[in-house]
Amino acid sequence: MKLISIQLCNFRQFYDKTPEITLAAGERNTTIIHGNNGAGKTTILNAFTWVLYEKFTAAFASPDLLVNKRAITEANFGTSVDCWVEIKFEHDNKRYQVKRLCYAYRDKKDKIQYSKNELRMLVAGDDGKWVLPPEQPTDIIEKILPTSLHQYFFFDGERIEHIFRYGEKNSIAEDTKELIGVKVLERSIDHLKKAKRYLQEELKAIGDAATKKLLRKQKEIEKERDSLQQRLSAIAVELQQTEEEKKAIANRLLELSGLKELKQLKHKLTEQEQSVRQNLLNSNKNLRSVISRRGYGVFIADVVVRFRSLVNELRAKGEFPSGIKRQFVQELLATHSCICGTKLTEGGKAYQKVQGWMNRAGMAELEESAIRMEAQVGEIEKQVPEFWQEVDREQGNIKQWREELAKIENELDKIKDKFRNSPDEDLQKLQTALDKSEEKIKELTLEQGGIQEKLATFTKEIEAIAGEISKHKMKEGKQVLAQRRIKATEDAIARIIEVRGRLEKQFRSSLEKRVQEIFNHISFTPYIPRISDKYELTLVENTSGIAVSVAASTGENQILSLSFIGGIMDRVREWSQKNTLMGPDSSTFPMVMDSPFGSLDEIYRRQVAQSIPQLANQLVILATKTQWRGEVEREITPYIGKQYVLTYNSPKSDCEEDIIELGGKIYPLVKLSPNKFEYTEMIEVEA
Repeated sequence: MKLISIQLCNFRQFYDKTPEITLAAGERNTTIIHGNNGAGKTTILNAFTWVLYEKFTAAFASPDLLVNKRAITEANFGTSVDCWVEIKFEHDNKRYQVKRLCYAYRDKKDKIQYSKNELRMLVAGDDGKWVLPPEQPTDIIEKILPTSLHQYFFFDGERIEHIFRYGEKNSIAEDTKELIGVKVLERSIDHLKKAKRYLQEELKAIGDAATKKLLRKQKEIEKERDSLQQRLSAIAVELQQTEEEKKAIANRLLELSGLKELKQLKHKLTEQEQSVRQNLLNSNKNLRSVISRRGYGVFIADVVVRFRSLVNELRAKGEFPSGIKRQFVQELLATHSCICGTKLTEGGKAYQKVQGWMNRAGMAELEESAIRMEAQVGEIEKQVPEFWQEVDREQGNIKQWREELAKIENELDKIKDKFRNSPDEDLQKLQTALDKSEEKIKELTLEQGGIQEKLATFTKEIEAIAGEISKHKMKEGKQVLAQRRIKATEDAIARIIEVRGRLEKQFRSSLEKRVQEIFNHISFTPYIPRISDKYELTLVENTSGIAVSVAASTGENQILSLSFIGGIMDRVREWSQKNTLMGPDSSTFPMVMDSPFGSLDEIYRRQVAQSIPQLANQLVILATKTQWRGEVEREITPYIGKQYVLTYNSPKSDCEEDIIELGGKIYPLVKLSPNKFEYTEMIEVEA
């Protein structure tokens, strides 16, 4: 998972929409967000966890009060205020847009009423359009980075050591199993055990009353499903109308601009964009076609070796090619005359001798088939290098089209910015209208996705009910079949348990070694981290030759926790490249850290600052001015790709204002609010 951006709207301290916060990646993989205590650093950390997992950190107070107070106060009674967080990220060469939203309003009694939140997702297709995902958004997120693991990638640095306290150790063991795919094996074992218990139970018929109840429930769901399908049809019409409005506005915008060169450039870029997208679709289609037609040749190497071994074995036995064919021997026996003139009488010695040649004579059909198959196998082997050449060529084309498409999209964005900032108000209004049309298309598409998700859920519920009804019908021989299945499940359980134990032991040993390396790099103490079979993380001292447990300080616990997380990231990254267990795709990791330096002293602050940019593929640090000072700034600056400042607007007339200097420029951290409300602004630091 590579985070691209995050945007908030009326989420806690952040009034209205914030700018889209673009997150750094690549060689300069670190994003720094500066802010004083209370300005919203913890809010941003929890914005990530809320939108993806509907979870909050322990330091996040009043998690049920999410909607911005000012926005609610300014709204009329009964008028709802939207609150949402939107994240864009990339995974496995696909771009995703995830949005979680809720709303609140003041009722007639001036009490604030909150709605349930809703999760929406879009996926970018190769044609440039955002489309609904093929699966439920929560299922997709779980496959990319499961909920049980989020605390290792989005965490409060000052409280990080809490996850290693006594009550959380079992959780660590379970979460680590999820990372390496062992959890899949445990789920398989649990499923098999449940299946075994089910098969062991005596089947009992379910009465008619239960069946009628299920049928009534099915009818209710079908009625609600029909209502949603009507709304889905209405959205489709509205989407088509908005697309047409968008096209008309875009044409009018170019006509009014009066800039012939700009019109020609946009027209040219639009044509290039359409051409490149078509080329990208064609390359993907060609790649699928090549794999469909010729991909099988890659997997038959072992079969070819076995085939040739069998043919050579037959040749070695003299069964073919052979000077005598079965047809020739059969003719001699039929005419009762040998080629030497001897009469062949049935039962006679000469007859039996000639008859014995039947077993040694070659079969013409077998020999001819073998020759044809050898030629065909040889032809398939010749095609394998050609297949890889075609695959490489099409993949290269896809990469080239993607790069060209990114350049064209950047140029088109620059043209839009010119219209947005044009001194001509008509051009500004048209561009604003165009932006609203695009936003409306996106919102309608998201609503369309939400409805389709509900429809999919209803379909599953209807299928489940139908399945329950069908279970009521007993079938003959089911008990006999159950006994065979019980035996099969017992055997499968035993084998999976053995595999699980070996994998856990191998991974735990590798993880412990990496945690020790990271801890040794950061800490100046002679202590050694140890990980038990229950994933209990402890420190031992071994200077006397005997390992003795030591009590770690708060700072050492923080370093130990960071070392554990860094070790997990490094080892799972390596593990995922060598193993094919069905766990999450662990090739890349983001890490979002709130106050990662905690109460560390100068030496530890410097060592941690040196290490954390290298622990994850992408790093977001939320820090106060005090935490950023001196050695931390010096060590992390070479890795910075993006910086932002959280400016807190205080309603207190006597508030003490504060600033921070970054890159030779001054940015406000705290300033007097222009109104009676407190709120936080997001400012991007100039590069």
